[in-house]
Amino acid sequence: MKLSFRWYGDDDPVTLDKIKQIPGMVGIVTAIYDIPAGEAWPYEKIAALKDKVEAAGLKITAIESVPVPEAIKLGVEPRDRYIENYKTTLRNLGQAGIEVVTYNFMPVFDWTRSELDHKLADGSEALIYREDEVKAMNPLSGDLDLPGWDTSYTKAELNDLMSAYQEISPEKLWDNLEYFLKEIIPVAEEENIKMAIHPDDPPWSIFGLPRIIVGQENLRRFLKLVDSPANGLALCSGSLGVNPENDVPAIIREFGDRIHFAHVRNIKITGDKGFEEAAHLSEKGSLDMYEIMKAYYDVGFEGPMRPDHGRMIWGETGKPGYGLYDRALGATYLNGLWEAIQKSNR
Repeated sequence: MKLSFRWYGDDDPVTLDKIKQIPGMVGIVTAIYDIPAGEAWPYEKIAALKDKVEAAGLKITAIESVPVPEAIKLGVEPRDRYIENYKTTLRNLGQAGIEVVTYNFMPVFDWTRSELDHKLADGSEALIYREDEVKAMNPLSGDLDLPGWDTSYTKAELNDLMSAYQEISPEKLWDNLEYFLKEIIPVAEEENIKMAIHPDDPPWSIFGLPRIIVGQENLRRFLKLVDSPANGLALCSGSLGVNPENDVPAIIREFGDRIHFAHVRNIKITGDKGFEEAAHLSEKGSLDMYEIMKAYYDVGFEGPMRPDHGRMIWGETGKPGYGLYDRALGATYLNGLWEAIQKSNR
């Protein structure tokens, strides 16, 4: 596997120089953040980003993410224009030598939590999710602002989007996803790019919006929409693992050859549709990280792997879930597990 780290560009307080100092770190997962969803990424900007990462002695191992505009998810115009722009972006990424591109198909909102700075017993702060608190939220108030969310919408635009999705059933969302895949996967094949869809986070409906990339059966259905090696998964243990019915090691073993990107983190289930984002160490959460890493080893995983959301520890402040210290600890822990598993299988 290629140990990698998420980097949010020049405005990220977690700099490339700091990331490089994490033992075993070889890859950077990043994107171009100043281009609106639906517009093509120019090759020159991609090349400049690649040069900056490589000048720091690292390599872009995945792009996370190339956003999918809501018109594509809704199946309305100008989706065809946006899809053509998406193809242009993929061709430019391919020209720059990018091998893995991540995206998601979550309507309107990206990953969702009810609290960003919940104090844990050890004094650290973590992202948590409580279903009753999320149900009490009003996404149309304009007061909600979580990392990953598109905050460019006006209240009127957000209201229109939420209304439009009332007409979109899960089956219709599946249809729109299939339409998108049948357009872009041939381009990904031409460019030797592996497309990797991220599971919905959390893997159930929020705010009455449909979510479909939620578990093993749905992943199986997704991969059959376009049965191509270029059509694969960004498997996130934290996203899938909050549902106790999702056996993450079993999922890895079933879909191993179609997992193009691994997000590996722990969570602690605190009740029905309730969880805390825990330290990566197995005993701190509900997932067996050794078994997850062993599953990746057993399927011969060679792609990028990154620690995912981390707690805020040692007084660090910054982008919730994306500080340096706890993610660096997570990376070192995953690397240690990997080395132990490798040596025990010699």
